[in-house]
Amino acid sequence: MNTIRTSNIPLRTFRDFLISMGCKKVNNGTKGRGGHEKWVKEGALRPITLQTHIDPVPLQVVKSNLNTLGLTKKDLEQWLLNHK
Repeated sequence: MNTIRTSNIPLRTFRDFLISMGCKKVNNGTKGRGGHEKWVKEGALRPITLQTHIDPVPLQVVKSNLNTLGLTKKDLEQWLLNHK
């Protein structure tokens, strides 16, 4: 059985995951401060924020964004297994 590590997810892969979960990148008309992207999903209580200047995505950011989406690390691991 393959073991997937969620601690070193490339930024591009995490963006693909967000898109597959129904998230959309928001362009609020102004350039974000410090290289951040804002993503939204209908029904989510708050937006998802990604730091575009940090790659791979830090584990704490992954966990926080999964929590916002109502998902678990296991959900992400399953997605990673199916999308390699």
